[in-house]
Amino acid sequence: MHTATLHAESASRPPMPTTSALPAPSRSMARPDAGTVCARVNESLKLLADSVEVQRRIVHAGDTVFQGGQGFQCLYIINSGFFKTLNVAADGREQVVGLHFKGDWMGFDGIAHGQYGCDAIAMDTGEVWSVRYDTLLLAAARQPALLGLLHAAMSREISRDRDSLLSLGTLPADARVADFLRYWAESLSQRGLRADQITLRMTRAEIGNYLGMTLESVSRALSRMARSNVIRFTEKGRRDLCIASTEALASFIQAAMTPASRVLQ
Repeated sequence: MHTATLHAESASRPPMPTTSALPAPSRSMARPDAGTVCARVNESLKLLADSVEVQRRIVHAGDTVFQGGQGFQCLYIINSGFFKTLNVAADGREQVVGLHFKGDWMGFDGIAHGQYGCDAIAMDTGEVWSVRYDTLLLAAARQPALLGLLHAAMSREISRDRDSLLSLGTLPADARVADFLRYWAESLSQRGLRADQITLRMTRAEIGNYLGMTLESVSRALSRMARSNVIRFTEKGRRDLCIASTEALASFIQAAMTPASRVLQ
């Protein structure tokens, strides 16, 4: 997904396309209906629980689910809460490479080499299920619906990685932050959770790390969105946001992609 080279915001980034050739924001393409996603997530969790032995674990913010280099045995499915995956370089530098919500799977990167390639960390109190991969394969061989569930989860993971790279490679700074907020809000809405008032489970530094930006650039983008009344900070703290609508975020993204807006950034 993200690589260390993405930390340089302009040195290695490809030239921006002309206005007429600008792509629509990556996650705007064929976004599924919130009710459809919520039903799919609940049905998938039920199918999994009915088909294989599931180990359930309650976690709290900062708890590690698995670590990079750890031997691969299980896949992990989120029943509640928010999680991040990150790579840790040999010199200790951390790169956030994924965000995960209810119904998402974690640990696919461990299949190829027999060990997990990143760390998975809880960002809030939640519940994560673990399923032994060998047990899952045996059950899937007998139950086509379970095999389809596994393949669909892998496909969504590939699609998210592709969309993230497209966003990093084509969107200017303000648009990237707005697209991040829209993705977070839509992910909550699709799981039946409130999306107009959210608590970001990441610091500005972590958001910048995830988006290939500096902390200062993230802060400036959030401030510009607040001045444009696209978002509003609540009295609780700077991580608590009110979002006017995902449509307002989409309009802000499009405006940020114009040549005049990029010059002002």
